[in-house]
Amino acid sequence: MVLTKMYLNMEIDKKRGTRNIERVSTDNMPRRRLPDLNVIQIPPNSEETNTENGGRRKTRGRTLLKDLYNLNSVEHVKVSRNSQGQPIGSEARVLAGYLGIIARNVNLLPINYESWHHMPDSNKNHALDNIKERFVLEVSDNYVKKALAKKWRDHKCTLKKEYIKKNISLEEKLQNVSPRMLRY
Repeated sequence: MVLTKMYLNMEIDKKRGTRNIERVSTDNMPRRRLPDLNVIQIPPNSEETNTENGGRRKTRGRTLLKDLYNLNSVEHVKVSRNSQGQPIGSEARVLAGYLGIIARNVNLLPINYESWHHMPDSNKNHALDNIKERFVLEVSDNYVKKALAKKWRDHKCTLKKEYIKKNISLEEKLQNVSPRMLRY
């Protein structure tokens, strides 16, 4: 039995609203040999962070979804679902990325609440309305709120780990505030 590595090459025609998907085998592709140089290319959307042992680790960076923000007000992304009510397809990945952006927006979903259950329903509904402005959802509102709650909790946990749970003084913590954070 011969195993071949395959990947999907997907091209989206924005004018027609169609996708061309073709399967491409990586077995027939020539392999590029990299020179023995220590070259690191960092795309503009990635960041470097320090590790505990003093090294540097490359991270992804923030999700921006520029194409989603460039849509007209009449254009929406349709998210379909499977038989269990879960979003599927490439549109589901865009929805998940957008939920992460909304969860990090402290104007919509502030982090000063103890848990998601203590957050007012008006904030949750306002965030859901914001999502529905860009997406046509076949999934239930309850599913979207649960996924948004998970993203919000993960964001809050990351912030606590990064800024609160370190064994440094308050002055040092205030010096290390990310430029993405709002200062009051």
